[in-house]
Amino acid sequence: MMAASNLALFWAGVIALSILVYVVLDGFDLGVGILFGLHADEAERTQMMDSIAPFWDGNETWLVVIGATLYAAFPMVYAVFLGAFYLPVLLLLFGLIFRGVAFEFRLHSTRTRRFWDTGFFVGSALVAFVQGAALGAMMRGIPVADGQYAGGAFDWLAPFPVLTGIGLVLGYALLGAGWLVMKTEGPLRDAALRRIPTIAGAMLGVLALAFGLTLDHSTLAQSHLGERPWGLVFPVLGVAALLAVLLFTRRQHDVLPFAMTVLFFVCAYLTLGVMYWPYMVPYQITVADAANAEASLSFLFWGAGLFVLPVIAVYTIGVYWIFRGKVRKTH
Repeated sequence: MMAASNLALFWAGVIALSILVYVVLDGFDLGVGILFGLHADEAERTQMMDSIAPFWDGNETWLVVIGATLYAAFPMVYAVFLGAFYLPVLLLLFGLIFRGVAFEFRLHSTRTRRFWDTGFFVGSALVAFVQGAALGAMMRGIPVADGQYAGGAFDWLAPFPVLTGIGLVLGYALLGAGWLVMKTEGPLRDAALRRIPTIAGAMLGVLALAFGLTLDHSTLAQSHLGERPWGLVFPVLGVAALLAVLLFTRRQHDVLPFAMTVLFFVCAYLTLGVMYWPYMVPYQITVADAANAEASLSFLFWGAGLFVLPVIAVYTIGVYWIFRGKVRKTH
């Protein structure tokens, strides 16, 4: 197996970190959107919107970073990914656009507010589902021939990807509930606390069912987890983090349910890394295989790597620092 260059490893690391940041940051505001459909009270809905208003559009910047970096640094993976997931990507874009429009339009509407409220909920759930389904399809393995996708247009709708899609919807909802506990107060915070155990239990059930499907498939057999038993520490920590979510929810802690949910996502992500590294497209394309020419990676490093990425990171940190603390009803 050909070794990847330092620049290829750098950009693979940038993509990996950007995916994790995106999942956590956009995950909670998508989760709030998913929970939005469960609330009928207009004051609570407005409070939910206020809790994510300063952050949601900036969170999606990391999705742009992922796509642009993948296109510039690993064009083969970009081509295979789009070939395999044209429909999910279109649905993802539709969901992101529709929920963004709904977020703004509901503030200035009266007769059509219910329509935009539904759009915000449906768009959020759709984005979460197609992301999870694409992840499940990647885990099953994507057929590649001559550097191109060699499967069907609906392979991502197999039972395992559908379950991972539902699982991510529930996972984002868990992040969203933790965020509402941390950022709001009063009846909305109490309702979010009550929902956390139910969401966590449902997510565990779906993930257990998805894991059962992998036992008759090559998903686990082809992974490197058996060769790296030290990687089992991450799923163990993930389960412990989920139990801690329930413990701190019972104690009605403001911050720790969200923090432990983030830890659960980090552990799940690291588990996937242990399973599939050095593949960018599992079992088919490695980092070294997919990397662009060294001159292109170097040009990208001196431009985006040294200037654009730090600016995005500083902006993100600054926004979260400025708008820290709870959203008060008087805001």
